[in-house]
Amino acid sequence: MVSRTDLIIVPSLNHAYDAAIAGNTGLIEWLSAQYKNGAEIASICTGAFLLAAAGILDGKSCSTHWAATDELRQRFPKVNLQSDKIITEENGVYTNGGAYSFLNLILYLVEKHFDRTTAIFCAKVFQIEMDRQSQSSFMIFKGQKLHDDDMIKQAQSYIEERTAEKISFEQLSARFAIGRRNFDRRFIKATGNTPLEYFQRVKIESAKRAFETTRKSIQEVMYEVGYSDLKAFREVFRKITGISPLEYRNRYNKDAGY
Repeated sequence: MVSRTDLIIVPSLNHAYDAAIAGNTGLIEWLSAQYKNGAEIASICTGAFLLAAAGILDGKSCSTHWAATDELRQRFPKVNLQSDKIITEENGVYTNGGAYSFLNLILYLVEKHFDRTTAIFCAKVFQIEMDRQSQSSFMIFKGQKLHDDDMIKQAQSYIEERTAEKISFEQLSARFAIGRRNFDRRFIKATGNTPLEYFQRVKIESAKRAFETTRKSIQEVMYEVGYSDLKAFREVFRKITGISPLEYRNRYNKDAGY
C-alpha cells in the first residue's frame, strides 16, 4: 500500500457491513495510520462505516446515506451522526450523504484544495447543483427500529398508529409503568429522537406521502396529520425536510398547481 498520501477517498460499501469490515481489516488499519500521519480522509456514502470502524469518526460529525443512519448509529454510538447533512467536515475528515450526492463532496474537495472558480466550472460542465447542504427532503422515515428495547418498540407502534391524534407522553409512559424521565431516556437511547421528535417525524412522513400522491391542499393535509396551526405545521415540516410544505408538494407531485 501507499506509505504516505495527502487525501484518501473511501468509496461506498454494499450493505453487508459486517462482511465489509471483516474483509478490510488491513485497509482499516492503513486508514487509521494514514490519518495519524496527517492525511485527510473523505468517505462516500456508506464508506463512513470503514472510517467509523477505524475509530477515525469517534467524537466527530459524520453523514452517510439517510437509509443507513440507524445502522451506523447503533454500531458506532461514539460517532456524532448528522443524518440531515450532505457533507460534514471536521479535523481533516469529510463524509457525505450518499448516492449521487458524492458529486457534491467532490466539488467541495475541488474548491477546498484548488479554488471556487474551478469548482464552479466543474459544476457547470457536469451539471451539478452547487452548495447543496441537506439531504432532508430526500429522506423516507421508516421508524428507527434497529434496537432491542421491546418496550420502546411498543411505544413506537402506539405513536405510529395515532398520527392524527394528540398524545400525552406522560400517559404513554404510564402505560408502560415507567416514569417520564426514564421513558424519555430509553426512547432517545433506542431511536436517537425524543418521543416528541419521533411523533413529529411520523406526522411529517404521513404529510409527505399525502403531498406526493393526492391533490389535497396544505390545510387539508395539515388537519389530517393532527395540526391545527398552519405556522406550527410549516415550521415543523421545514425543520424535518429542509423545505416548506408548498415547495415539497410542487417538487414531488406532478399535478401540483393544476
